Amino acid sequence: MFAEHLCYIVDMNVGYNNKTYNLHYQRDEHRVHLVVYHLVWCPKRRKAVLTGAIAQECRILIEAVCAEQGWSLLELAIQPDHIHLFVQVFPSTSAADVLKLVKGRTSRELRQKYAVLQKLPSLWTRSYFVSTAGRVSQETIQRYLEAQKGM
Repeated sequence: MFAEHLCYIVDMNVGYNNKTYNLHYQRDEHRVHLVVYHLVWCPKRRKAVLTGAIAQECRILIEAVCAEQGWSLLELAIQPDHIHLFVQVFPSTSAADVLKLVKGRTSRELRQKYAVLQKLPSLWTRSYFVSTAGRVSQETIQRYLEAQKGM
């Protein structure tokens, strides 16, 4: 009953990179959720190494990690000196978990394959940017609470 009311009341439009995504709440046996992260991280020393074949391979690896974990990759922008990832995940998945898996896999596999990356002490910096995406207005919450009173 909770999920039916929540999904009826909330329609989520999220804007990112001049695009609008109409995202829907996901349901499983005990949860209704919509968790979307915008993540940005850089190579060590902000070196512009994410070009050509390295960038293509990096994209393939990130897409593979997202698919393996069951995450919805909404947008992936690989620039020579940083990466933007816009991804929908499960509520039990933190932003740090996403980055740990993505950075770990890409660092290991790219550094094994490309000698130029072995010159860096590590592929990625430890720092990153994260933002949650989405908006639920106060009016939407109030409508939901009013609907719950009538149950």
